[in-house]
Amino acid sequence: MQRILLTTLLGLTCALVGCGGHKHDPTGQPGTASQSVTLTLLHINDHHSHLDAETVPLQLDTGSRREPVMVERGGFARITAAMRELAAQSANVIKIHSGDATTGDLYFTLTEGKADAALMNTVCFDSFTLGNHEFDNTDAGVKKLMGYLHTDTCATPMLSANVRFGPSSPLYNAQPPRAIHPSVVVERAGHKIGIIGLTVAGKTKNSSRPNPDTTFEDEVISAQQEIDRLHAQGINKIILSTHIGYTRDQALAKQLSGVDVIVGGDSHSLLGPATLQQYGLSPEGPYPTRTTDRDGKPVCIAQAWQYGYVVGELNVDFDGNGEVVHCEGTPWVLIGDQFQRKDATPLNAREKTAVQADIAQSKLLRITRPDQDAVQIVTPYRQQKEAMGAKVVASAAETLCLRRVPGSTRDTSRSTLGDVCNKNARVNAHGGDIQQLVAEAFFQQGKAYFGADLSLQNGGGVRVDLPSGPITVKDVYTVLPFKNTLVQLNATGEEIKAALEDAIEGVVGAAGNTGCYPYAGGLRWQVDLNQPKGKRISHLEIRSADGSYRPFVMDATYKVATISFLADGNDSFTTLKNITGERRIDVGLDYAEAFLKYLTNLPGEDKTLNPLPIKEYSTQKFTDSP
Repeated sequence: MQRILLTTLLGLTCALVGCGGHKHDPTGQPGTASQSVTLTLLHINDHHSHLDAETVPLQLDTGSRREPVMVERGGFARITAAMRELAAQSANVIKIHSGDATTGDLYFTLTEGKADAALMNTVCFDSFTLGNHEFDNTDAGVKKLMGYLHTDTCATPMLSANVRFGPSSPLYNAQPPRAIHPSVVVERAGHKIGIIGLTVAGKTKNSSRPNPDTTFEDEVISAQQEIDRLHAQGINKIILSTHIGYTRDQALAKQLSGVDVIVGGDSHSLLGPATLQQYGLSPEGPYPTRTTDRDGKPVCIAQAWQYGYVVGELNVDFDGNGEVVHCEGTPWVLIGDQFQRKDATPLNAREKTAVQADIAQSKLLRITRPDQDAVQIVTPYRQQKEAMGAKVVASAAETLCLRRVPGSTRDTSRSTLGDVCNKNARVNAHGGDIQQLVAEAFFQQGKAYFGADLSLQNGGGVRVDLPSGPITVKDVYTVLPFKNTLVQLNATGEEIKAALEDAIEGVVGAAGNTGCYPYAGGLRWQVDLNQPKGKRISHLEIRSADGSYRPFVMDATYKVATISFLADGNDSFTTLKNITGERRIDVGLDYAEAFLKYLTNLPGEDKTLNPLPIKEYSTQKFTDSP
């Protein structure tokens, strides 16, 4: 039976070793408390193996003006520290991870979740919901992650109320504690609280790699069934830990009866007040987002962005009948305490004082020193990651030139290899070898993940040539140094054509940005910069499975693999930002890792990387303007 309930056996395990840092009650027996209670939910989601801090610009007040200031953000050791600090300040704390702990950084490539689990165990989550990326290495990957999580005394319960494991799965008919549970019951101040996990169904089945006979039931039906089961046992405080996305969480609440709180993931949504914008951040909605269920009763929705940047602190007041009477909280953005400008010059004492005052008054930015226990745990994994940078993964058969725009006049100064590339006839006619290979890599990975029909990439997103000879992991991350992930867009032919025209306008228009020039995998065209916008791209053809090309259909819908930067409409790919909702799916795979996977999947032992055949270059003919 796939809807495995939390049994007395799991209860005995938790009694012996502890679960999630608190005593879990897996029996589901009703509590006797009837008084009101306040719960503090500390939560993260979608950390995607991003265990290290990143240095990013924030718009901070330096005393005379608000300007970009570079500061560290995130890092799992900061999550651990913030969780411990916030938990110490509140009673009745529940710690929740709403899925996608894995995939997205070399830590996962190296350890298949072991490093993530080791860091998660420094927090001791009360629950962890399976996200779609937990299935990227099949059901066996889920079981492996569970094994890593459960080597610690936390033994965090892994949840999904709508997964049904098939007979081929190592989790088929699994018994506690080696089972995925629909829910877990925790007790705080004499109150029993049910936490139900939900995994995004279609996206996981179609864009990840669960076993063929593992299925995912309808999220709404599965959630209501589990709510009803818990209510029948007298448990009247219900938290959904979902991995279905912010927009769908809001719709879900309206379709359910008896849900109190939804702590979500999957859409990587930053929620918070509009004041976040003055720091250069863009919230999608309020934290918490308040709505009502099918019966008109209050529901509070929260999510904590991505990559360990935020720890959400949600305080929920329940009355004696178990109904929400109030909720409020803070999406704490975790940052370091060292500040400098983009040119690496440090702030002076006066400016630093002003910045610290700005951070303090924000009541959103939280200077957090990394937890030293977590630092010690991640250090050997980081050393493995750094050593991997020197690993040779492929060999370039010839120099793979960098060129944003074809031709010999617009963009010949960026190559570090001089005339080897600047006078290369292939590159002058069709554009950069390395840009085209990156686009092809995204196309191939998109096909593997969700059956992509084509990919889109901007020329400026690819940064260096690859000279002939060995290609290391470090080289891959030098070619693609930014923080981007793959995104699936379900776009019409007209939208794709419009986005290409937008990008070309970015090159020849007022912006004059050669980095906008488009590249594609699986799609080719001709360019004439003498034509007006809307007519510069012509002769569009899409690649068939047999390698031949057929006409591109404007009213057809295509699955497009691109990067998050372009999907947001940046670099003049303006049309793409209008593809939202269920037509946009964040795959979550780091774009450099996608290129790395492409290299490691090359045939043969030597993994030789050659330029693509000319027929597969996206720009088949290029006519420049005077």
